[in-house]
Amino acid sequence: MIDGFHAEVLIAGGYSIFLVGVAVLLEWLAKHSHRRTEQMRVTGFKYHREFDHWECPTGQMLRRHSADHQHNVVRYRAPGHICNCCHKKPDCTDSDDGREIEHRVDSWVQSEIRRFHRGISLALLLLAGLILAAQAAWYDQARDRFIISVLLIAVSAFGLRLFRQVDITPGSAQDTFRKRQGHI
Repeated sequence: MIDGFHAEVLIAGGYSIFLVGVAVLLEWLAKHSHRRTEQMRVTGFKYHREFDHWECPTGQMLRRHSADHQHNVVRYRAPGHICNCCHKKPDCTDSDDGREIEHRVDSWVQSEIRRFHRGISLALLLLAGLILAAQAAWYDQARDRFIISVLLIAVSAFGLRLFRQVDITPGSAQDTFRKRQGHI
């Protein structure tokens, strides 16, 4: 016993906090990595939200070319005749039709990698909750139960918050895309 608490309860609580920390770190790293990957595709290009077009490093505009509502993708393209005369074309595109940028609406929310990382995070939180629940069943002193209960409530609240953000119905993402495009 340490200060009236069982050592196993303190170790289980510390390990549960560690698992929650790993889950939080995993979520942050996954989102950061996805954001960096998306930025690499458009390095040097600037998006002008008010005009809904991209600007290339030489100042040419890539205007909205098409939208694929089924896959939630909007394509922007520069005129081919301008790109074909550009001195940066070999570093930019090999297409004779002009540089194209595919912008995925809500790409992080809909990405499979996010679902994968979210699943791992939820599994870690479930493990932390199971460890705490086992400790609650094993020890019946008020102090031990209080610590376990507070930690269990915190782990459960964080887990529910993450679980509510899981998109398990593919149609809901498409409906969001269509609403933004003014089709619904």
